[in-house]
Amino acid sequence: MACRSNPVSDAGTVNARVMRLAIGSLIVGLIVLALKALAWALTGSLALMSDALESLVNLATALAVIVALRVARRPADDNHPFGHHKAEFFSAVLEGVLIVIAALFILREAYDGFQAPRAMDAPLLGMAINMAAGAINAIWALALIRNGRRYRSPALVADGKHLMTDVVSSVGVLFGVGLALATGWLWLDPAMAVLVAVNILWSGSMVIKASLSGLMDEAVSEAELATIRRVIETAASDDAALQAHDLRTRHAGPVTFIEFHLVMPGATTVEAAHDLCDRIEAALMAALPGARVTIHVEPEHKAKHSGHVVLS
Repeated sequence: MACRSNPVSDAGTVNARVMRLAIGSLIVGLIVLALKALAWALTGSLALMSDALESLVNLATALAVIVALRVARRPADDNHPFGHHKAEFFSAVLEGVLIVIAALFILREAYDGFQAPRAMDAPLLGMAINMAAGAINAIWALALIRNGRRYRSPALVADGKHLMTDVVSSVGVLFGVGLALATGWLWLDPAMAVLVAVNILWSGSMVIKASLSGLMDEAVSEAELATIRRVIETAASDDAALQAHDLRTRHAGPVTFIEFHLVMPGATTVEAAHDLCDRIEAALMAALPGARVTIHVEPEHKAKHSGHVVLS
């Protein structure tokens, strides 16, 4: 006997909010890219060029996130009975790949800059414009990370974290450009571009790593696993359940899949076992919105005395 939960009733509202945030990223990306491109055009700085190029990647990945979210929110069908949630992970992988490509391009331009250093034009105005763009990015990155975690959207979280690395890069770039102006060491400009490229490479590798873990059906975090165990134990504590074992979890986009075996006394009626499953499912979905729960009910001779046991 298996009991399976239904999707949360407010999924449509959550999906709409996530999509609005993704579209907001596209608009913010256009504004920031325009500002940073203007700063680069005014100064001719390779460091500011690297910062603008990273914003171009942000814009491309914002488009990828919108496409991925549209696919991920499609309802389950005959060919995809578990839904399309993993599409968000593909978006995050694409983002990581684009980041790496941008970093390699920056390194090539920085090499040319070392070979033929040149003075910057209108550096103070360019730095001021770049600083304004960085402030916009910082505000939006925090909003994306907070809401991405709230709505359990890995694509939004990945986008927000990447924007935050862009903010850190912008701060470093401005410091380096300012130092180059103060000292007259023109080589500092391409040197800062190299540092930005290295930071981008690291960011891209982390995004790809996190996304691949989701595609490989990685289990939930230890904190979430502890929450799941606690919820199951609490929800079943007042009933005749003897044991819960073989707990398995995985996550795909905003959805957490939870599966375990629930051991009941042999005399338990089907109705009573089903009612208990409903209560456990409701408790799990309250603790982890978007959860999909599958419970296999077993008679008491199936109880395990070793292995992974949730209930004693």
